[in-house]
Amino acid sequence: MVNKYNPITRSLSVVVLSAALLLTSCQKKSNNYDSYGRDMLLTQYEPIERDFADIKNSGVLRMITYYSSNTYFLNQGIEVGFEYELLREFARENDLALEVVIAGPEENPFDLLNQGVGDVIAANYTITPERRRVVSFTRPYNIVDQMIVYSSGERRRPATLKELAATNIPISVRRNSSYYFRLLDLIDEGYDINMNVLSDGMDTEAALVQVSNGNLRATVSDDNMFHAANRYMEGLMPGPVISKSDTIAWAIRNNAPDLETRMNRYLYKHFRLSEDRDEPRRSTFLNILRRKYFEESRQMAEYFNPEWQFQTIGIISPYDDMVKAVAESKGLDWLLLTAMIAQESSFNPYSKSWAGAVGLMQIMPQFVDVPYEDLYDPLTNIQVGAQILKSHLEHYAYLDSTNQLSFALATYNVGLGHMADARRLAIDRNRNPNEWEEIADALLKLMQRRYYQDARFGFARGIEPVRYVEEILNRYRTYETIIALAEQQQNGGITQILNPRQNRRP
Repeated sequence: MVNKYNPITRSLSVVVLSAALLLTSCQKKSNNYDSYGRDMLLTQYEPIERDFADIKNSGVLRMITYYSSNTYFLNQGIEVGFEYELLREFARENDLALEVVIAGPEENPFDLLNQGVGDVIAANYTITPERRRVVSFTRPYNIVDQMIVYSSGERRRPATLKELAATNIPISVRRNSSYYFRLLDLIDEGYDINMNVLSDGMDTEAALVQVSNGNLRATVSDDNMFHAANRYMEGLMPGPVISKSDTIAWAIRNNAPDLETRMNRYLYKHFRLSEDRDEPRRSTFLNILRRKYFEESRQMAEYFNPEWQFQTIGIISPYDDMVKAVAESKGLDWLLLTAMIAQESSFNPYSKSWAGAVGLMQIMPQFVDVPYEDLYDPLTNIQVGAQILKSHLEHYAYLDSTNQLSFALATYNVGLGHMADARRLAIDRNRNPNEWEEIADALLKLMQRRYYQDARFGFARGIEPVRYVEEILNRYRTYETIIALAEQQQNGGITQILNPRQNRRP
């Protein structure tokens, strides 16, 4: 039998932010719980104070999630995923940029949330009493059943819980998952369940891959995730349902009531429960997302195709080799150029903006000495864009590296003239013209008449370069994470995070 899924899974996660970024001043240690107890294994943190007003002031909503086919992943360089698209629409409606924080194998998303590394966990999380002690949840946006999933190589595949308890088949689940606590409930109810505890780096999709490959005998999955995976993986067999009508929601800090209210208002438009909870009402938008990711997704078909995965593992876009060659010739970071291309054209070489900018890096024809038609050639366009970026970096070479990069990206977007106006405005206001935060503020002020009326280049839509810099740097960090993920897969494979405790009981 040929397995549809490459043994090297894309569902592993890597550390996004270093320990130096953690807000250790807020740390409050919890007691040491037994490895198989009912308490969640995490380091307790008093949640930082960051509600919607702070998020709005920063302009960025930070989403904590896993890299998997139903939450967040890259498809030919474009960010996709059910959770990502659902939350991105909320961010768009609130005029926020969306930043993705991928939880690493040794990181607990609830700790990352309360530390302030992210603002919301969007990862197909079931509301459970254990989790409610740590965070708050929004209103639900989905209802699922939890079910046992067997490997097709398992000779005995019990159809009922009573039969399952009699077989001693190890059911492999993550320690902090809702599945773990549901199995504990069943054990308390008298079912003799053999639970095999996995590393928290092994998310549901990764566990399904291992069951599909025969490396694990059984696991637990939400029914929608099983049916989606079963379309593209061989070797999965359905087992008994162990929990019905679980509610799925976003997790937020328990001291962010305004954020909770706004998210609840947004979700209410897209998902409502009937009194009997059997037939939820979903918006057209939510139904489209469900079909896209759980029923008929071309993107997921590619994600689970072993030949496509093998050829493209660790690759961001179809232009990686070309971008790498150009970046090397210019002394630039190829991931930075790739992040710019994603922002400028979504990797469409025939893209043309309302202002006349064309190609992958949206070059303005009137400002370059290149024939117009040649700008639609990917290599030519990347070379021209890279040279423009390099000239901006050289223009700001006297700045420290962080400000140099931010200034160069902003200039690529808004031009030298508006940047010069912003710096003059910063000086007039006794601000540092060499600090990006001050220039970002000045660019926003150039949208107001009392500031731009005296500016040499007049009105500037300053929010665009500010967002441009934020989104490119966010995407750049995400690309770095995914490249590190690919390297981890290639160097060590899935076994680095398996760490099963075989045939151990809680």
